[in-house]
Amino acid sequence: MTRCRPGLVTDPAYLEHAPGNWPESPERLRGVLDRFASSRVHDLVKLLAARPATDRELRRVHHEGYLRLLETLAGRGGGYLDRDTVVTSRSYEAARLAAGGCLAAVDAAFSTSGPGASLCLVRPPGHHAFPGRGTGFCLLNNVAVAACHALEHHHVERVLIVDWDVHHGNGTESVFYGRSDVLYMSIHQSPLYPGTGELTDTGEGEGEGYNINLPLPPGGGDEDLLAAFDRLFLPIARAYRPQLVLISSGHDGHFADPLGSMRLTASGYHQLAARMRDLAGECAGGRVIAVLEGGYHEEALGWCMLAVLDAIGELGIAGGDVPGGPIGKSAPSQEVARRIDLAIAIHGRRWPLH
Repeated sequence: MTRCRPGLVTDPAYLEHAPGNWPESPERLRGVLDRFASSRVHDLVKLLAARPATDRELRRVHHEGYLRLLETLAGRGGGYLDRDTVVTSRSYEAARLAAGGCLAAVDAAFSTSGPGASLCLVRPPGHHAFPGRGTGFCLLNNVAVAACHALEHHHVERVLIVDWDVHHGNGTESVFYGRSDVLYMSIHQSPLYPGTGELTDTGEGEGEGYNINLPLPPGGGDEDLLAAFDRLFLPIARAYRPQLVLISSGHDGHFADPLGSMRLTASGYHQLAARMRDLAGECAGGRVIAVLEGGYHEEALGWCMLAVLDAIGELGIAGGDVPGGPIGKSAPSQEVARRIDLAIAIHGRRWPLH
């Protein structure tokens, strides 16, 4: 299949979800857009127009009552879903456009001439959003809505979601915990909000074995995550043979981020994204879509998102980061290696890991 330049989804409405003095703010996205402008990214990508996701598309994941609650809160000028999750008068419109932007990327990936690889610079983020409630800065679960759209509208049978946000994607896990048509993989810091994502949480019923969690101790860096991907995630993913690869691309694992305690760099995220690109090329016709989740250091987030776009789109433009990061490479820590071994022991009963 002939592919065009990688796709890029963003929309000015994403900046209108403005919850105030909050880590998840419009400045996050502005920082990324500024980095992209200085790197002349728009000359190298195909811009994909976002559209509002319809109620029918959202109901594949979210309860009708919850959608009406968001609509009502926005109509009243805003309110709180929990102590971390704010709805403003423009939030529901922005959230529907965020989910719909991801749907536009999925549609493009399954068209004959659209980009197989796309980056969705959307907000509010989504992976903490449950079917019936929003938490952790998240209103609608963008990646889950995109996965369900691929399954129902494009009639695929297997979708992979890889979540490398520093926080466990508890909302996404809950949507697919009993299903085998979506393989969910999360690598995250533990202990940390939301306190979920244990090694032993492997799915239930038809979904048993299709939920892969790898909680890592604080302080892990690039080599730790790359080892986890090479030894655990990628062998399982290749055996699963997804027809679409979705990435919950949070970057609060970067060493400069104020909400996490990991030591990743933009180069590390580039290497992870390149592995996802290669996997998609092997199994999914090159269909890989990265969706912005967390990341709360504006300069670092810009460099990380540029690295991800560069890797999945093979643009050859990345190569920077904020100063003060780890010096040189190191081997994975013994504790991380131990946790990978435990995960292999758990999941090796179903997947070819030995």
